[in-house]
Amino acid sequence: MSELGSQAESFERCMSVGGVAVFPADTVYGLACDVSDRLAVERLYRFKRRRLDKPSAVMLFSVEVAFAALPELGPVTRGALERLLPGAVTLLLPNPAERFPLACGADPSVVGIRVPVVPALAGVRWPVLQSSANFAGEPDARRLEDVPAALRRVADLVIDGGKLPGTASTVIDLRSYEGTGEWSIVREGAVAVADVATVLEGQFAFSPGSYAEMIRADIPVYERFQDELVSASGEGALRLLELGTGTGETAARLLEHHPDAFLVGVDESEAMLSAARERLPAERVALQVSRLQDPLPEGPFDIVASALCVHHLVGAAKRSLFGRLRDAMGPGGRFVLADVVTPVDAADAVTSLTPGFDHPDSLADQLTWLAEAGFVTRMAWEHRDLAVIVADVP
Repeated sequence: MSELGSQAESFERCMSVGGVAVFPADTVYGLACDVSDRLAVERLYRFKRRRLDKPSAVMLFSVEVAFAALPELGPVTRGALERLLPGAVTLLLPNPAERFPLACGADPSVVGIRVPVVPALAGVRWPVLQSSANFAGEPDARRLEDVPAALRRVADLVIDGGKLPGTASTVIDLRSYEGTGEWSIVREGAVAVADVATVLEGQFAFSPGSYAEMIRADIPVYERFQDELVSASGEGALRLLELGTGTGETAARLLEHHPDAFLVGVDESEAMLSAARERLPAERVALQVSRLQDPLPEGPFDIVASALCVHHLVGAAKRSLFGRLRDAMGPGGRFVLADVVTPVDAADAVTSLTPGFDHPDSLADQLTWLAEAGFVTRMAWEHRDLAVIVADVP
């Protein structure tokens, strides 16, 4: 057994000589070996009675080591890792350089990454191949004594971490996240699906009670920004669609400006929409929980408006949204996009952004995508990294 004070050192020494260790993760007990040592990997798989073409996770004990080990990760995926790790998740990531091939099984284009919370091993800087400390297909081990005695006997190092939570990590597929923002749960586990969605889709970012104060502090020209959006929406609209209604800041202004209009509002946060329902006239609105990637409410709409919402989509998802909006609007309809953009001068990038959650694109790109979708576009207002774009249906 390894003493608590020297667990990290003993663990690294075991890895360096081709050993196999039984160790406590933040979920269940695992087996580990040097991920680059074929003989050690074959031993571990043989101990587990696991086929070599089956993938295992690569475990690293700090996010910094994980990033250094996978330099090809894009900024969107890196942002997701920064928010999810360390934690009880296994992330399936694209692996264009085919790193850690011994852990990838039959498909080296995909790698599974784990960065657990194990304080006693926090200093370990050795990437290891990790698999649960059981025979293939048998229950996970919550306590050291639950690890089959045969595995404990053949292991070169056994670390007792006491009683663990006992639920395996949640496995999340992020292979398409960089390009489309799409993700999926491969295996439910220690981290709830709702919590994963909160992190990956951004509902964590805003609190209804503090949103108004926060956004005005972050955007000093917020009132002007809203005024320009409303002015750009024209006059006399009867049917409005708002993307990202939030607490109803923009919706209230639009309804005042278009006194005969009915507004359909969508937002992915029920908490934000609850706040909006309290301030908006119930007889003039229909609010629903929905993501921008989901099918749009049934049109046609005279005006579609969005403030500080579309920039949460990556470029490909923006292009898709613009095309779907064009289909949801009748002749003469107008889309008013008020949002954060990537400015030409980097010094104008002053709005606070969250890596992996905020994905602003340049004005030029978005005007191109809108034109490709069939809109006729013009700039209504610009200020540093903020813009109001008008896109009309001819």
